[in-house]
Amino acid sequence: MTKIKLCGLTRLCDIEAANEISPDYIGFVFAQKSSRYLPPEKAAKLKALLAPSIKAVGVFVREDPAVVARLLESGVIDIAQLHGGEDEEYVGRLRALTQKPIWKAFRIRQLQDVIEAQRSTADNILLDSGAGTGAVFDWQLIRHIARPYFLAGGLDPENVGDAITSLHPYGVDVSSGIERNGLKEKQKMAEFVFAVRKKEGKL
Repeated sequence: MTKIKLCGLTRLCDIEAANEISPDYIGFVFAQKSSRYLPPEKAAKLKALLAPSIKAVGVFVREDPAVVARLLESGVIDIAQLHGGEDEEYVGRLRALTQKPIWKAFRIRQLQDVIEAQRSTADNILLDSGAGTGAVFDWQLIRHIARPYFLAGGLDPENVGDAITSLHPYGVDVSSGIERNGLKEKQKMAEFVFAVRKKEGKL
């Protein structure tokens, strides 16, 4: 079954919607330059209200590994997602501090990007068009990738079904595709999850 991650949640109502809709993962963005930035203190409060069946992923951009590990070990997040082009040395430094899962995002522009993603020692990889651009990249580049991955970049309730049929990703990740005026919208969140599960015959 395709895993679902709803990323960039910032408000109590977003968590309440997620608890009702039941994706597999939600994402908190800890990159301060992002419009979806969430201070760790607020993330901790929201995580305490998140259903135990939903895992929280923290999205980081070249953050100090000690800061990432602290948020993992304290239970504010369950998984770290590296989104700033962090190298293998960085992944190794983080692994020395925590045994929690590490995901790494890759911007896919050419075949070499796919090759690098396949070689990553991260526990999971996420293939994206860029840092929150909301655009779809050329899916032809990843048709023959040899490891499971999360598909991101420009997904929404209208196209995620086609993405699953065409690529069969391990999971799908959405942020701007479930927003209106820069904020998460419960109806769009529900439509996205429904589209994924309907495609798989789960509804």
